[in-house]
Amino acid sequence: MKRERSKWLALSLGVMLLGAGPVLAEDAAPLMREAPADAEVYFLEPADHAVVPPSFKVVFGLRNMGVAPAGTDRPNTGHHHLLIDSPEGLDFTQPLPATDQVRHFGGGQTEAVIELPPGKHTLQLVMGNFVHIPHATPVVSNTITVTVE
Repeated sequence: MKRERSKWLALSLGVMLLGAGPVLAEDAAPLMREAPADAEVYFLEPADHAVVPPSFKVVFGLRNMGVAPAGTDRPNTGHHHLLIDSPEGLDFTQPLPATDQVRHFGGGQTEAVIELPPGKHTLQLVMGNFVHIPHATPVVSNTITVTVE
């Protein structure tokens, strides 16, 4: 048991240090976690269709689930990821990549100031578990649209 736990701890730390690097599907399956059936993630700010400056505050809401930093494997918890402009090709059975379109809040943050270029942008939240993998039944927000002036 101790060796198995060490293996997953090493894998978790590797994923965090490498910015959610690749994990083979057969390795990721034991790392997936269930979220509470009634868990809900949503935006407190900005409102859908808001007009915002290039630098603006995003506040994450979460109901019926707790926030825990990446690397902390506690039941019914996770941490936020912000998807910007609907990144393509995301595999919710793997750790989410850390990119300009997939922002990680692995410290357990519940708000952030982000900067986007002028124009229309879509935002969506997804909860990730202790190794940045969305839950077995993904906890995702509605997609909102903002216009950056």
